[in-house]
Amino acid sequence: MRLSIIIPTYNPGVLIRNIFEIIRPYSQKLDSEIIIIDSSSTDGSLDFLEKENVKVIKIPKSEFNHGGTRNKAAHLAKGDILVYLTQDAIPVDSHSIEKLIKPLVEDTKIGMAYGRQLPRADADFFGAFARKFNYPEESQIKTLKDVNKLGIKTVFVSNSFAAYRKDYLMEVGGFPTNTILSEDTYVAARMLKKGWAIAYVAEAQVYHSHNYTIIEEFKRYFDIGVFYGREKWILKEFAQAEGEGVKFAIEQLRTIIKEKKYYLIPSFFVRNAMKFLGYRLGIYEKIIPLSMKKKISMHKQFWDQ
Repeated sequence: MRLSIIIPTYNPGVLIRNIFEIIRPYSQKLDSEIIIIDSSSTDGSLDFLEKENVKVIKIPKSEFNHGGTRNKAAHLAKGDILVYLTQDAIPVDSHSIEKLIKPLVEDTKIGMAYGRQLPRADADFFGAFARKFNYPEESQIKTLKDVNKLGIKTVFVSNSFAAYRKDYLMEVGGFPTNTILSEDTYVAARMLKKGWAIAYVAEAQVYHSHNYTIIEEFKRYFDIGVFYGREKWILKEFAQAEGEGVKFAIEQLRTIIKEKKYYLIPSFFVRNAMKFLGYRLGIYEKIIPLSMKKKISMHKQFWDQ
């Protein structure tokens, strides 16, 4: 099987060089290709790739779309397996990709696999907790039969570090081009409905986390609400997202108390209240004026499109 490693970028800074230095040995070993699809970066951080065997695709910044941009790269890719990384997800070592694609190579019933995200060294409590809660130490194979047990977690995946069988991805129509985010969740749900499985590979690891402010959390969850409000079939078939949110908040509070970080309790309540408010507003975004949606959304460009 041939491999294509795809990284969407926009002014990635020094991180893209770090990623490249880690994945290059594995890429050369397998004679795979690396595709950078760049939204017209201006910081010069991709200049070093001119001397490397890398396909760099330039698109106007205004044309970036979480699903559409990834589709464009997928159609140009020659690989049977497509590995997607974001520009801020740093593989732990050169074996991370090898471990990630192993389930796809060994089992044709698996349509996609995603790896474990570890908090970066500069992660704050909330950023680190999110990674520990969502990316456990144990690997797992998820199928449609797991809905009663896992609920919305059945379709929880992340394109920050994921691999897809290209033909399966195309069979479900590729990534959606009309979603504000969570194009990975959409594809996961479609693949499960097709009868394929999803692999969570805890041994395949990247460093990736965000230190969101409370306002950023509000905006992010507004966008998540927009996604689920427009893709109601996912909630209908895979349970309500709020149920998982409650579990997350309870475990987060327990961890704060266990670690005796009591000073975080006020922030905990405000943060989770704002996340819930943002999510509910997103669900009912159709009654909100467009000008207001642009102000409270993390992905403002979506509303222009």
